[in-house]
Amino acid sequence: MADYDAMSEIRSNWSDESRWAETKRPYAAADVLRLRGSLQIEYTLARKGAWRLWNLLQNQPYVAALGAATGNQAIEQVRAGLSAVYACGWQSAADGNQASEMYPHESLSPSNSVPNLVRNINKSLQRADQIHHAEGKADIHWFAPIVADAESGPGGNLNSFELMKAMIEAGAAAVHFADQLSATNKCGPVGGKVVVPTHEFIEKLIAARLAADVMGVPTLLIARTESSTARWITYDSDSSDRKFITGERTTEGYFGFRGGLEAAIARGLAYAPYADLLWCETSAPDLKEAQRFAARIHERFPGKLLAYNCSSSFNWVKQLDATTIRNFQVALGAMGYKFQFVNHAGFHSLNLGMFDLARGYRDTGMAAYVRLQKSEFDLAESYGYEAVRNQQFVGAGYFDDVAQTIAGGMSSTMPSAGSAEETQLPSPSSRLRSQKPRSSVKKREAIRTSGGDGFNSSGGIN
Repeated sequence: MADYDAMSEIRSNWSDESRWAETKRPYAAADVLRLRGSLQIEYTLARKGAWRLWNLLQNQPYVAALGAATGNQAIEQVRAGLSAVYACGWQSAADGNQASEMYPHESLSPSNSVPNLVRNINKSLQRADQIHHAEGKADIHWFAPIVADAESGPGGNLNSFELMKAMIEAGAAAVHFADQLSATNKCGPVGGKVVVPTHEFIEKLIAARLAADVMGVPTLLIARTESSTARWITYDSDSSDRKFITGERTTEGYFGFRGGLEAAIARGLAYAPYADLLWCETSAPDLKEAQRFAARIHERFPGKLLAYNCSSSFNWVKQLDATTIRNFQVALGAMGYKFQFVNHAGFHSLNLGMFDLARGYRDTGMAAYVRLQKSEFDLAESYGYEAVRNQQFVGAGYFDDVAQTIAGGMSSTMPSAGSAEETQLPSPSSRLRSQKPRSSVKKREAIRTSGGDGFNSSGGIN
């Protein structure tokens, strides 16, 4: 009876929830229940994050995010007002992967590197939430949904199944997979890309969706196609690919592939029933190209959510004028590109900031650091920047509270009491100040600062 009730619940969820109205599953509820095991484990961060992101995408002009290379960067992004975080595979490969090496993005780093980055980000956001909650503050929803990079799902379909599970266990709200050959995986607008046949990638999407269903989490699945800039394909086994295949062969046996927008559109249409969002990786920030892709997708799948990588590899000033850059994301949002992000923002922010400080420190000594500190003081005063008090930022006060609770309020060894940080550094302002927001920003702020997880019992925004 219990199995029958569980199966009926899964079927009802798939058929009645608008969330799944356009989702194709070539498997049954019985398959999910059989593979789940006897105990349904709860993945709170992944589940709440998925619902929050889904509702934001439905109700906002677009959701903007930056790639975070560390948990602290994610905290700063959320504190500054962003409602989602992007966990980039390239950034993980470049610094902080599980092999403790520095790699290009070519499937060299261990496959658990991004799940561990997601876990680290969630741990950092959880600590920020604990600190603020203990202080009686409830002005920020710290558990921003994390969109995670699964690259090409290295390995076969079973590897994609397991990687999706690892992302959910780490607390990812959304995960994207790319239709490249995993052995030659490359990120962004670079050359030498090899795509796999359309049906092969669809099976990876099915594997990822099955993993989410088995774990009982409505994780958003993003299908990324590299076909616009790809020049090779592994096999000619899929009839839908053949009109884009040339007679040329490589020494590795790959077939020549005539990439471009039409190839990307064809693949986007094929992937649409299996993914929540579609992402066409491009070689330049081109609004006309973006409009053509969106229009063709929406002819067959009206309202299909789209994602756009505002890539750090583009020379934005060289490509576009200042007015177009300023309005770029608004224009994309109107086309249906509801998730927009700068993939390597964390990497560039970390490196530029340290290089600039080190160069100044070499030339002017402490004056360079004092300039940085002055910037921190100004941001703390005007916008609530909190890392100016670094001990408090990472939880010194919170653990003082823990120690006092354990000692019944009699502890005399609290490290933060009377510290130089406490007596010499400015206290951050209590709220985030900004210029008068547009209506869409006001709406986003209302969602971001709502109590609890920001949603009612049915998944709608409070």
